[in-house]
This record gives sequence, C-alpha cells and structure tokens, in this order.
Amino acid sequence: MARYWSLVPPFGLIAAFLLAYVAQAAVVEHTFNVGNLSLSQLCQPAMIITAVNGQLPGPTIEAREGDTVVVHLVNESPYDMTIHWHGIFQRGTPWADGPAMVTQCPVKPGGNYTYRFNVTDQEGSLWWHAHISLLRATVYGALVIRPRGGAEAYPFPKPHGEETVLLGEWWNANVEDLDRMAFLTGNTPPNADAYTINGKPGDFYNCSNANQTYRFQVQRNETYLLRIINAALNTPMFFKVANHSFTVVGADAVYTTPYETDVVVVAPGQTVDALMVTGAPVGRYYMAASPYDSAIPQGPPFSMTTGTAIVEYVGSAGEETPQLPSRPEYNDTNTAFRFFSNLTALVLPGKPTVPLSVDTRMFVTVGLGNSDCQPAQLLCNTTGTRPPIFSSSMNNASFVLPDSVSMLQAHYANASAGVYTSDFPDQPPVIFDYTADASDTARLKYTTKSTKVKTLRYNETVEMVLQNTRLIAKESHPMHLHGFNFFVLAQGFGNYDQATATPQFNLVNPQERNTVAVPTGGWAVIRFVANNPGMWFMHCHFDAHLDLGLGMVFEVQDGPTVETSVPQPPFDLPQC
Repeated sequence: MARYWSLVPPFGLIAAFLLAYVAQAAVVEHTFNVGNLSLSQLCQPAMIITAVNGQLPGPTIEAREGDTVVVHLVNESPYDMTIHWHGIFQRGTPWADGPAMVTQCPVKPGGNYTYRFNVTDQEGSLWWHAHISLLRATVYGALVIRPRGGAEAYPFPKPHGEETVLLGEWWNANVEDLDRMAFLTGNTPPNADAYTINGKPGDFYNCSNANQTYRFQVQRNETYLLRIINAALNTPMFFKVANHSFTVVGADAVYTTPYETDVVVVAPGQTVDALMVTGAPVGRYYMAASPYDSAIPQGPPFSMTTGTAIVEYVGSAGEETPQLPSRPEYNDTNTAFRFFSNLTALVLPGKPTVPLSVDTRMFVTVGLGNSDCQPAQLLCNTTGTRPPIFSSSMNNASFVLPDSVSMLQAHYANASAGVYTSDFPDQPPVIFDYTADASDTARLKYTTKSTKVKTLRYNETVEMVLQNTRLIAKESHPMHLHGFNFFVLAQGFGNYDQATATPQFNLVNPQERNTVAVPTGGWAVIRFVANNPGMWFMHCHFDAHLDLGLGMVFEVQDGPTVETSVPQPPFDLPQC
C-alpha cells in the first residue's frame, strides 16, 4: 500500500497558513490481485477460493477523511469481477461504484481496472466487496476512514486501541458453482456451513485444527474501539463478548449518540463502531457471532451454530477455557428491533441534517414471491411445464440486470432503449393487507422480471416507506442504497399507517445509514436528498434475495454545473 501527500499549490500568505494549519489530504494506493487461494477450514480438505492478495479477509484500506483512494484491480481469477466500495458516496466518481452491469461491465479474467474515489465528509467503518455472483463470500475487506485530525479528533474519548471485526460466512463448496446451480434450477443456494470472525470459524465446529480461531489480545482496564462489519451473504448477526458490554458510537460510518448495550445486532452490509472497556478479571473470553433468523412463519434453512473468536487479556495463562456469552434466541426479534430502533445520530456542526420538505414520496413493498422460469434456467423446466419458482421484488417489479451494456453507460449515452425503462412505480400495483397470512395467495405472489428505474431530478428530496410483506414469509430485509446515506425517520411492525406513524418521525437526530434492516412484517421510513448524479442501485443485501430480483435503481439526473454532472467514463472502463 502506498500513501503519499497531495500538496495544494500556495496562493499567498493565507494559503501558506492553511497549509501549515490543516493536515493535507493524501492518496492511498493499493493493488488488488484477485486470484485463487488454497485454504482448509472446518477440518475439510483444502479447497480453492477466490481471494484478494492471497488473504481472507482481504486487505484493510485505511484512509483519513478527505483522502483519495486508488485501487488497481488485477483479475487473475477465472471469474468476472467487480469491487463495490460499500457506503462510499462516489460523488463525482460514479464509474467507481462497482456493481456489475449497473455502473460498469465486469473485469474479465486477465483484465484490470483502476478504481479512484474520494472519501470526503465520511468518517468511520465501511467495507469493500465483490459485487457479482456470490463471490463476496471470500472477496471482501474493511475500509476504515479516520478523522483528518487522527484519533484525537474522534467525538468520543480516544481509545487505547482499535480492532476490526469482520463477520462472514463459509461454504465447504465453490460459491460460484452454488450460484450457477441456484440460477439454473430456480432455487436458492444452500445455507453456509459456518460463520466466521476475521475469516476463521472458531472453536465450535468439531474441528481441532490449529489456527481455526482468531485471537484479540487486550490490556486490562483499557478502552478499545471495535469496528464490527457484517460481511455475511445472508445472515444478520447477534454479536456479544462474554462479561463485556459496549457503547455504540457509530453505524455505517456516521457517529451516533452513545448507546449502551451488551449485544450488537448487525445485518448484512451494516457496520457498527462500539467502544468496549476491558474491565473484566484477567482471563480469556469468547467473542460470539450467532444468527438472527427473522423469517415468519418459516424461512430457508440456516446454520444454527456460532462463530467465535477469543479476547485474551495480557497476563492470562493462555490455556484456560474461555468463557462463552449467553446468546439471544435465533428468532429474538425484540432484541433486534430494540437495537435497530434505539440508535440516534450525534448531530455535529456542519453535518447534514434531515430535510424537512419532501418532493417525492414513495411507498415500496419489499418481499418474496414467485415468477416463471426464464429460458436460460435450463434445469427448472424438467417436468415439461414451467411452474412458478422463487422470486423477489420491490413494488412487484422483480429486477434483472441488463447483459449487453451497463446502466450507467446507457444513461451517459442517453441510450436507455433496450437496457432499462424509467417506470419504476411509486406505489405497489395492488393495495392489500401486506402483512396478513390471508394475503399469501398465488395471485399476489406472482411477479414478472424487468429492469425498471426511478428517475429523480438533481437535489430532489425523496421519502420512501419500505413495507415488508407476508408473501411466502415475513422477513427483515437489509435494504442498501448505493451513492447516498439516508435518514431513518421511524420504523415499526404491521402495515404502515401514515396517521399514526408520522407523529413518531424523528426529525431532530434520526440515525443516518446506508443499509436499513426493515423490521420483520413491518416498515421503515427513510429520507434522502438526490444530490449525486448517476445510476444508484438499491437492493436487499441478502445475496440470495438480490439474485431473485429484490432491487431497483435510482437514475439521478445531472445538476446545473459540470461538477454536478456525470463525468465522462475513465479510459480503462471495462467493456462487455
């Protein structure tokens, strides 16, 4: 990794003073070689996975607010590849966002592409991951943005140390093969075989091999900042450390009002920054990541196991059995909702506040359903008929990616015909009792495939109600928006009722996120300003649901200046 200073030319005495007073922005440069890695987990024979620089997880990118990040992607793997910089706004750099066929064509095997973007006005824990197929199961890593003034500029006491905690999932199989078979058959991929912390499953998988458990060494009576990132494909997590509690100070790279808790809940795509005081007796303690299964009445199978790491105090014998924390029940929705709904923003001078006027209001159902087998799904038509298969949708539009050109290229060239249509609806086509068991009918579950976008004017303020449905199952969907943060004004259970929900809106210090876990059989209200021209994916961060169509795209039109318009594509943009 290279880090070098980008000095601003002097413009007289004032500029010289500013240069002496203000820390300068830097260019943080990495090369990501994506290729094969042989790895053994869970006492299984070594298998080949796709990884960056021979690491699982991949390298951590560390920057300061205002820096420019440059990553040279070299694809030495046998698969098409893109990287998404999850939570980065990409203002002025929409070509670097990364979702395959939305902002770029994939980088072919043997190809390369350089991602360049700035991290202005963002501080905290984000992450990066592959955004094609299921490859982010092993192609992921942390992206840490510290204040320009360093750790002394945190809006909380400077911690003694910082630790990145990446939660993941592991399959004893090639995830690309699993994804391909799921598509061909119209089924969902099988559940993971294990949960991991920093790439390792821990001590509870009937495997005594060495190096299966990650260890954090800590000093007693110190404060540590844990950067907790859920990189799992399909599983929300409860996170605990035996005999320890947390003070949450950030979520999705936005500072929060300090929130005390003994359990952190983090959905796929989300991050939480939490302070942990090591005030327990000197010893060894398990850090545990266990699944939260929100589906009602029943969801797909999941691994009812626990991924663990060890927090080891300096001075402990190093051999005693660590203490294991109690864990919530797998379906403990009350604990999940309590955590998600109690976070509020730490309002700081100069930071965005919630817009009070709204230009566009949208009511969007999110959930599962059925659709017909597609011609390319060769193994879901074995009976000679075309029975409905699993699908998912937003407002009954089941999203499918284009295959000939990326949506951003089509937008930039003003050539959307045959690529996407601008008719994503502001309301569902049918109004029904969204969360009632009686609504789970074949008629309401049926959806068709399309590539629909919602076109927004530059600087338009959007309010969106995200309403979960009972179709097939109620479930907490982690909805992620590229290119923006949004304010979470309110959330609750049942069908959204404007009359009772509006008085609950937090318009003072609502939490600001890029991924919201819509409550099971419930709703969440978000609001954002469309001040970032480009094509921005919004989708469920369960990869199984994204593949089934739970997504849409916002097309944000250019503003009045060059700086508020989509720039020309970079010279090395991959072609389809």
